[in-house]
Amino acid sequence: MSRRLPNLTALGLTALAVASAIAACATAANANEVNIYTYRESRLIQPLFEAFTKETGVKVNVISASSGLEQRIKTEGANSPADVLLTVDISRLEDAVQNGITQPINSKTIDEVVPAQYRDPEGHWAAVALRARVIYASKDRVQQPAITYEELSDPKWKGKICIRSGQHMYNNALFAAMVAKHGEAKTEEWLKGLKANLAQKPSGGDRETARDIVAGKCDLGIGNTYYWALMNDVEADKKAWAGATRVILPTFLGGGTHVNLSGVALMKNSPNRANAMKFIEWMVGPQAQQMHANLNYEYPIRSGVPINNTIAGYGALKADALPLAQIASNRKKAAALVDKVGFDN
Repeated sequence: MSRRLPNLTALGLTALAVASAIAACATAANANEVNIYTYRESRLIQPLFEAFTKETGVKVNVISASSGLEQRIKTEGANSPADVLLTVDISRLEDAVQNGITQPINSKTIDEVVPAQYRDPEGHWAAVALRARVIYASKDRVQQPAITYEELSDPKWKGKICIRSGQHMYNNALFAAMVAKHGEAKTEEWLKGLKANLAQKPSGGDRETARDIVAGKCDLGIGNTYYWALMNDVEADKKAWAGATRVILPTFLGGGTHVNLSGVALMKNSPNRANAMKFIEWMVGPQAQQMHANLNYEYPIRSGVPINNTIAGYGALKADALPLAQIASNRKKAAALVDKVGFDN
């Protein structure tokens, strides 16, 4: 059974209490434990921790937060109890690398299971599952079966697109991929066109784009694959939002569908490195991969693991070949362009 450590940031503990908790956690170096820092929702990830403990006997200690984990680990320094950072989106993993809190994973298992485009070239992070940035389309008002990301700036969609903030990390990665493919000048023009086609100011989250389509505010929304599946299969109060929309897997011109990751990084001062490596490698094993597919509605990174039926219903995913590291290197350019064109205004 996994043991959950307190969310120290959320509890607002004093500096002394924080130091005491860190010291207590650090004793795990002498026990059969692993300390996971994560941004992931408990209900999505806790079953994986419990399955790992059941199979290996290694206890999982969890510190969760909605932000600031990279800086926290950096502040903890050489005495940090953090073994693994488990998170979503390439931006957070790259932030960890830039903060100097990671070390190369160096795992033959990871190299064999995870395709090179979903691993850090220096080995500091690796994907354990994938998600795609797709289109939610009105079943009643959108008849075309396919669309490209480039087409989203076409004036025919004027006033018909809903999207969350252009600075949100999910959109930042998509826009950074556009920069990597087309350069800054063309991406700027594309963003201007996309902005001109928005039905309203960017707001809410991915689910809300489906809600606004149902309300007739827009015909297309941009969201991640798993949100639609959750609305359809799990969230009864939002099932109507999924029922009135369908998912289109868009592609880049001459490319595939933009994907991002759920991933792991090995912490620089990991006190339980052997258990950390055991956890990282377990996360790409068959059992964990099937759990990623069916509990989190993500695409397994391991070849041959069945995709969840709801996700498979979107159609065959042709993931774009652009390495995630190349997307990460264009994040700042993408963010600057969003501000330059006043995308969120």
